Amino acid sequence: MSFGSFNSQKQRPPMAEINVVPLVDVMLVLLVIFIITAPLLTHSVKIDLPKASSNPNITKPEHIELAIREDGSLYWNGELVPKASLPARFAVEAKKQPQVELHIKADRLLHYENVAQVMSAAANAGLVRIGFVTDPSASHE
Repeated sequence: MSFGSFNSQKQRPPMAEINVVPLVDVMLVLLVIFIITAPLLTHSVKIDLPKASSNPNITKPEHIELAIREDGSLYWNGELVPKASLPARFAVEAKKQPQVELHIKADRLLHYENVAQVMSAAANAGLVRIGFVTDPSASHE
């Protein structure tokens, strides 16, 4: 196929097709190169490593359940405690290793101020693991 000629009587329109043959040739060459080099990339060195057995040391940290009733009374793991004794108790628990978790269980109708005061006292004593216990089965009003 010629693009130009000396005959000026025949005017051909310009060619509007893309010749994909060279592109296919390049892709086939690249495919062959990758097929040859791929097994070389998985070369591994055999090493005799020592065998070791270990059992994970699973120790669940203790947790404190602190229940707060609607009237503001506090229950430390089921035992009624005065609010004034909380900072001292929190300080003792914060020194334990691993540090204990504080699980706060509050009544639905309790004012948030009481919960915030307990959380503040726990944080000031050094307890950093504080969580809330909720009852998802309770119906909403």
